[in-house]
Amino acid sequence: MSTLSRDGRVLRCRISNGRHGTLDAGLMAEVTDALLKLAGQDPSSPDAVGAVLLHGDGENFCTGGNVRDFAAADDRRGYVQGLAETFHALLRPLAASPVPTVAAVPGWAAGAGMSIALACDLGVGGRSTRMRPAYPGIGFSPDGGMTWTLPRLVGAARARRILLTDEVLDADTLIDLGLLTEVVDDADVAGRAETLARGLARGPTAALGRIRGLLARTWDSTLDDQLDAEAKSIGACAAGPEGTEGLAAFSEKRSPRFYA
Repeated sequence: MSTLSRDGRVLRCRISNGRHGTLDAGLMAEVTDALLKLAGQDPSSPDAVGAVLLHGDGENFCTGGNVRDFAAADDRRGYVQGLAETFHALLRPLAASPVPTVAAVPGWAAGAGMSIALACDLGVGGRSTRMRPAYPGIGFSPDGGMTWTLPRLVGAARARRILLTDEVLDADTLIDLGLLTEVVDDADVAGRAETLARGLARGPTAALGRIRGLLARTWDSTLDDQLDAEAKSIGACAAGPEGTEGLAAFSEKRSPRFYA
């Protein structure tokens, strides 16, 4: 299975190898390069990427790095820190993506896999999907932004409990906490995630990117600053081709056709 593929306006990125869903440096570099290129695209181009779909290679989404390699490294500090920095080079453009990101999360999302799933906008899991920090189990602290993302999603107190007790979160809990968007039958995870990504990719790409940007800055903004940013953003949307199509469709009492 290739690391990267295009399905119309959907960019598909495989983020793990093998049945267990192992993350490695070579794979991360390919995905990182593809995500970085999104920043330079014209979102209104019919050929632009409109959504990113992250998926695994087998029955699990991703269970993190190869722990045996960690143990075998002569310079464990340097090796593990270097891998974390490579991982973070992927997380940065994922978090800053100008288009929506979707994770197809069958089986386990543990360690780095959980960090990746939490960094995506939307996640589809199966009835048997589980997430677990996993870092304390090998005597590590988290990477991948988990200590930043998780408390913003579930609150500081619940994040402390999950991380300090290395809690295993089942599908029902993941839905209740908002860590997954949908739970479907295990066999339907990939298909439902694909459908969700394609729907987003046909939507107003520039506007959805602006929504992501506004949401990302809200934690560091005052209400006055956010209102100013919203006014500027909605004005830019109104002046663009997506706004033009949306208003025309409304006037003509039809569904908008942003991107086929």
